[in-house]
Amino acid sequence: MSTTKSVQPYLFFNGHCEEALEFYRKALDAQVTTLMHYSDSPEPAPIQGLENKVMHANFRIGETQIMASDGRGEGELNFEGFALTLNVSSEAEAARLFASLANGGQVHMPLAKTFFSPCFGMVSDRFGVLWMIITVAKTGANQA
Repeated sequence: MSTTKSVQPYLFFNGHCEEALEFYRKALDAQVTTLMHYSDSPEPAPIQGLENKVMHANFRIGETQIMASDGRGEGELNFEGFALTLNVSSEAEAARLFASLANGGQVHMPLAKTFFSPCFGMVSDRFGVLWMIITVAKTGANQA
């Protein structure tokens, strides 16, 4: 019997974590629930120059908790092989969130009616995180 309670995404922003947290706060009404810098730790930062960077953060979008960090602060941002999905109840909310995420990002699939949703689209935000926005159909059909 599994004792796993949940799976939470952990995003590494390589030195851009506070900027990303502020972006998601404005774009998605995210609430930052935890923010710890390397300087808050009793142990020294693993790399000199990271002291004022984010060691660990937690933020909430709706009921979902997402963790984030600056990581080791090295390299380019590279978010590949996954997407975060926002399930919303109205096309107006889908359009608002999509436009917010698209600001400085890249639209991969504009919002449009599909066979599985009255409003679906895909966009990478300015940090390279891929988001899928889906409006849940009101017909009672099973939705992801």
